[in-house]
Order: sequence, then C-alpha cells, then structure tokens
Amino acid sequence: MEALEETEEVEQTLEDANSLNVSDFLDDLEADITEEEASVPSDVPGFDWSSIDTSHLPSSYKTNSRQEKELLQLADHFLAQYTHLCPDRKPLFVHPVNECGVQKFVSTTLRPTLLPFPELYYWSGCASFVCDYLIMEPLKCPITLVRKGLHSLYSPTTILRYQRGNCFDFTVLLCSLLIGAGYDAYCVHGYATLEMCSLDQTQEVCPLLRKPPEVPEEEDPNKYSIKYPVDPQSKFELQQKAKKEEEIEPQQEEEREEEVVMEVEKPKRDPLHGLRVHAWVLVLSGKRKVPETFFINPFTGNHHSTRDECFLGIESIWNHRNYWVNMQDCRQGCKDLSFDLSDSICWEMMFSENNEPSQLPTESPKKDTDDVEKEEIDMSFEMPLSWVARIKVSCREYENPFSQGKKVIMYNKAKLEKWAAYANGDGLVERVTVYADSDCTEEVEVKEWFKHREDLLYMREVNKQTQLITDYFRPGHPLLLKAHSYTSLDPETGHTVEYYHTAREDGLWKRFENATEMTEYFVGREDFLHMRHIELGERDKKMPAAGRGTDANPRPIVQIKEYFHRNPEKPADEDVEERIFMVIDDIIQLTYHLEVHDTIPSKVIFCRVIGREKRENEIFLSRENSVTYQPWSSEKHKNMLHLYNLLWELREEQKLLKQQVRDSEAEMLNILTVRVDEEANIKLSVSMYNSAKKGQQPEATV
Repeated sequence: MEALEETEEVEQTLEDANSLNVSDFLDDLEADITEEEASVPSDVPGFDWSSIDTSHLPSSYKTNSRQEKELLQLADHFLAQYTHLCPDRKPLFVHPVNECGVQKFVSTTLRPTLLPFPELYYWSGCASFVCDYLIMEPLKCPITLVRKGLHSLYSPTTILRYQRGNCFDFTVLLCSLLIGAGYDAYCVHGYATLEMCSLDQTQEVCPLLRKPPEVPEEEDPNKYSIKYPVDPQSKFELQQKAKKEEEIEPQQEEEREEEVVMEVEKPKRDPLHGLRVHAWVLVLSGKRKVPETFFINPFTGNHHSTRDECFLGIESIWNHRNYWVNMQDCRQGCKDLSFDLSDSICWEMMFSENNEPSQLPTESPKKDTDDVEKEEIDMSFEMPLSWVARIKVSCREYENPFSQGKKVIMYNKAKLEKWAAYANGDGLVERVTVYADSDCTEEVEVKEWFKHREDLLYMREVNKQTQLITDYFRPGHPLLLKAHSYTSLDPETGHTVEYYHTAREDGLWKRFENATEMTEYFVGREDFLHMRHIELGERDKKMPAAGRGTDANPRPIVQIKEYFHRNPEKPADEDVEERIFMVIDDIIQLTYHLEVHDTIPSKVIFCRVIGREKRENEIFLSRENSVTYQPWSSEKHKNMLHLYNLLWELREEQKLLKQQVRDSEAEMLNILTVRVDEEANIKLSVSMYNSAKKGQQPEATV
C-alpha cells in the first residue's frame, strides 16, 4: 500500500509538472502573439475604442444596480469553485467590462429585440444583416480572453453605432435579434479553426456558385423492359483513339505535377490549432419550428451543422436568462456533444432554475484540502433586466448596411461584391467574378444581381471567354421576357429569347434567331406543335439595307419545318409528325407518326411540275407532282380528291406560316429596340411605403 501511495504521489507530481509546463508554454506563446498583434495596423486608421465618447450613455452603462452587484458576487463564487475543481481549464468569460469600464454579467449584455423589418423575423435575415452591417475586427490575442486580450464586451448599441466589433460583439448582437424573433438562441464561447476566426474564405466555394445536390434518377422497375444492344464500334477508330490517349499522357503527367505543386502551396497546419478563441451562435431545435440544432457563424451569417469540423470545442454558452459550462470532452471537436442543457452531467448551470443549489462536482485532487468551503450556497437567482438601451435601426441604416459603400469577400477563385439597394444607378446589388486561377487574374465569368429595376431585370451572366451575355427577368415584363442571351444588341447577331409561355396565346417559350435561321419552341399547344425551324436566305444586295425594319428588304424564306407531338385522338397515319415547306423549291413534305407495331412512317410529298408556269391561287395536282407512301392507311387516303384537298389546306397553311415568320422577325426587332432603350435609360422603382427614398425623388416625378 505504501508503494502504491508513493507511485500515486509521483504520478501526481508529474501531472502537476506537465500542467505547469503547458501553462508556461501558453504564457510565453501569448506574450509572443500579443507583441506580433500589437504591430498589426488597425482596419480604420485613427480609430481607437479607448477614445470613444461615452458621456451620452445612460446611467445603467456606468453603474450597477443592487441586483447586478449580487449577480456579480454569485458569479465570482461560481468562478472560484470552477477554478478550484477544474484548474486545467481556461478561465470563463463571465463578467467583462463594458465601454464605460464597468463589470457587467454577459447575460445582461444581451438585449432581446424584434426590429420592424420582415426579413429580421427569420434567422437568415438577422444573420445577413449583422455580417453585412458590422466590420470584423480580430481579437487582440487569439488564444486568450482575460490577460492582454479581450477583457471587455461592449453593448450592442455601441457596436451598432460604430459598425465594428470582434466575434463576441457580432455574436451578442445576433443573439439579441434571434431571441427577440422567438428563437432559442445562445452565445457560444469556444474554439475554431484559423480560417473561421480570421474570416478567411479563400478556400471555400462561393455560396452563390454552389450547385444544388443532384437527385438520382429512379431506375425502371420493369425488369422485363427491352435492353437494346450497344452501338457497334469500329476497331480502327478505337486504335486511333488509343494513339491519341498515348500522346495526351505526357500532358496529363505535367498537369499532375502542377497539382502536386498546388498541394505543396496549400497553407501549413496552424500551430495554434485548437487554441484560437471564437464566438458564435447556437440555435436549439424546438422553438420557431426549428427541426435541428445548428450553429451560425456571425462573421459570414452561414449556418453550420453541430458536427462541422471547423468548430473545435466549447467552453460555455449563455442566453439572457442563464449561463452554462460545458463539462463534455471536446477532443473530437463538437461532433459528439450533447446540447440537452437539462443534463447536469453534460452542462453545469450557473443559476438553478428550480431553486436547487449548483451541482458542481465536490471532489478535488486532494481530499483533505480545506481551501474550499464545503457548504452549498443557494445559486437560485432571478436574472436582472438587461442594462443595454433599446436596440434601434433606422430604415436608412437597414437599407444601407455597408459602412464603406460596398463589401468585398474573396472565395476560392471567385470574388463577391455587395452594394446597398439604390447605391448604383443600374440597381446592381451583388456581383460574383469567377477566375481561372487562384491568384484571381484571369476572369472567366461574371454574374450580377439587380434590384428595383423597372424593366424587371434581376440577374445577368457574362461569359468572358465567349462574350455571351444572358439577362434574366422577373414575371411582368411588357414583352413577357424571361431570359435573353446575346453577344450584341444589334439585330441578326444571334439572339436566344425565353418567354413566360403561360402568358402567351401561342405557347411560345423560346426563340433563337441569327442571320440565316430562326427556331421557335412551343409548349401546351392544342395542335401539338412543339418546334418550328425556319431557314432564311441572304437579302438582295441591290435593295437598300433593312436597318431596323423588315418591310424594305426582308430576308427570303427558304424553308419552314414544323414538328408535332403525337395526338392520341387521331390515327397515326393521319397524325403529322413533321411538316416541311420548301418555299423556294415549291415542295411540301409530310411525315406521319408511327404506331407501336409500325417500322416505316407514312409520307406525302407535293412537288412543282417541271416546265409549267406557276399561277397565283392555282392548285395543280397530278400523279407526276405527288408522291405518297402510306402502307398502313386505308384506300380513301390514297385517292386524288383527298390529296387535292390536303394540298389546298397546305397552301393556305404556307401563306399563314410565311406571315407568322415575318411577325416573328418584327417581334425580335421590337425586343431589341426596347432592350436598347431600357439599357440606355435605366429606371429604378421606389415603393410607395419607402418614405426616405420617396423624399429623394424630384418633385416633378411625384
């Protein structure tokens, strides 16, 4: 037994020595970091928190009430117990000083507030407002809070006034808004990665560029479905392909070497990994129909799973009513933590809510110590009201959250720029620039988002390599535009226009036009037409240029093709699938649908009689100028009278189609004319309820 006791004493001595060595190492590391941080210039030259004016602040900022003094005493008693029983843990963030140098309990710094803006009723709106409105300031010392580091926590009103703060300032303001909106939200004091603490998003994909997850296609449950054989392949082509692959292999090896170089250039492991202090928001499930508990990073406004590897540990959490200390092991980060705050084994509550004493463990390393009072002190206490004044945000401040005019965020091969509404004359509020390289020198694509435009343009994509521009419109445009792709607004230079087809009578949803052809796509038509393709010839060079009109010198129509879906109410040999009008050659060709058991479609071709002059409104039909192949049709469809009536109908259809083509050309010219005018005279709409913007408009427009 004596030998066992001696062994235990030696082990205890070694643990104490290791603890002292770690403590000394952290102290030296803290001193070095503080000296380095002191040389870092401030984000805004000349700004100093110690020189802010506090004379206008209410008395609650400068003094403590009787309840607040009692609260601080109970907190000190809790800290004394905690420090004795958990000597290896970092000091808790409990009662820092405010902007007036007065100690305040962290729970009373929260001021639950519901601001009168619809977006701020939801967590995403609150998080976006906080991260856009405030400028991020790093902690003075990234690994500690008490000595030479963060020893103060300013009120949310002061943070809003100066529009800047560190992670704790961001968190307290965001948590105040979330609690006011009805969420079960808590401030978290813990540890995170270097990228999260320093707001470094250069290794992340821009959220506006993330593709939605692909939904896997369901397999055909019919196991007896026909499996078609693989297309035959030429052995010679396969040999040629193998030779090309052999030639490409050296290039692929060079690319692999470049990838290895890129991996070498990746940032090295952070020497302070697991020690960097950070604050964020915890939202528990339950209230506001939140299905699952999640974190919010206040710097970015993004939500994260509680199993996210960026969060490395939690010391404590608090809301406006209580304070909890995490008693769980965080060596695996936060992925295995339980957030059941009623579990006294996982979370130690500072103030009991049911008039029971605090349940801190009573065991200590030395059982015979008399340094700690063994008697239990009643920790039940009613939290005082917040000492912070009412949080106010004006409409002007809410609509213009960027103190520096705009906000720039760098992502992996992308740059995101944000502006306030009405800050730009064209309504631009966001722009994402995608680059081909990590140094962001070669632009590949630019995406822009707009607001309050009268032409209802809300997004624009520009491909920098092909110079293709695509504009997207909200419903309600006078021309029913949905999207417009082009390289130039000049006519006949290649335009693709998409429409809100449900608002059109003809069911047209997309049209493509260039100098030689036009293709139209339809949806939901009663005649089952789904595509029309028009080939156009060159204009007569002797005639004057068309300019922006089609009457002077129109392009000749060479051919019109129409494609139809199957009409189940008609027999297949009477239901046209393809209809071709060769206008110049005066040929009409019909191809019919197939039945399930058929293999060859029926066809009818009407040709011009060679050597016969064409007369207006004359229908000449003979067996010389008509070719029919209808193996599945009845005899009545093969007689000449039926073909004559069919040809008469087709001639009338051809006249209507030619007029529709001219109307489509005129419509495209009108669209380009309107778009040129809209881009030259951009107008922004102002809501009748926006009194601030209404007052800025000239009296002539009121």
